[in-house]
Amino acid sequence: MSARLSTEQVQSYRDTGYLILREPVFASDPFDRLRAFADRCYNEAESGPTGKPVQLIDCPHWGHPEAFEWIFSDAMLDLVEPLIGPDIGVFASHFLRKEPGAGRRVPWHEDSHYWRELLNPMEVATLMVALEPSTPENGCMRVVSGSHTGGYSDYAPVDDPDDVIFHFEINPDQIDEDKVVDLTYEPNQASLHHVKIMHASNPNTSDHPRLAFTVRYFPTHVRFTNTLDDDFFIFLARGKDQAGNTYSDPTIANAAHSRKDS
Repeated sequence: MSARLSTEQVQSYRDTGYLILREPVFASDPFDRLRAFADRCYNEAESGPTGKPVQLIDCPHWGHPEAFEWIFSDAMLDLVEPLIGPDIGVFASHFLRKEPGAGRRVPWHEDSHYWRELLNPMEVATLMVALEPSTPENGCMRVVSGSHTGGYSDYAPVDDPDDVIFHFEINPDQIDEDKVVDLTYEPNQASLHHVKIMHASNPNTSDHPRLAFTVRYFPTHVRFTNTLDDDFFIFLARGKDQAGNTYSDPTIANAAHSRKDS
């Protein structure tokens, strides 16, 4: 393992539930290929008869094995290993985009709230690589620092269901506004965040897109239980399994799959 995180960075992540990485994640060539791959995925997703803009592409690696060039890369795995250990599985990946003046807000939520029937114990580190600048104006991710010690807050329906990705959000009285942090960074910089941290993002009110690639990594002592109605594929990225999980073959393209057409 290459020590890409300092002892101080690891401790900061454990204390706050997030970390911003200012050093480039990739060399220039693999980063440029990732950016082009994102464009191809969005062109494919929007090639239907409606041509409807897509904000989220869910698990692009299932239908495009070339995504593992980045997902399995030392450049990414060496960033998460100090946080979750040497035996690493891949739970999911996403392209996240907010078009200028159109990207909808994401309400306050914890990923653990939505995945609670799938992973035990609930241990996931998400690495988000910026493909475009991430700013408050274009709807950057926001976190409640230190909120990762919970993970299962109380939720209520949102007031504006047509303008959001999720239709439920954490009750406002559980959000400590004094601890809200905007995660801002440039292309090829990144952030890490804990599966239980409260996070959200505002609409994109700027004239510049926000675009990021996220991968959800878990330590393989976590047991994955597929309670979904359809197939869900996980992969072994590094080390060995510790929980009796079954992993899919990363060289085989599975059926295109998207549970969120937004």
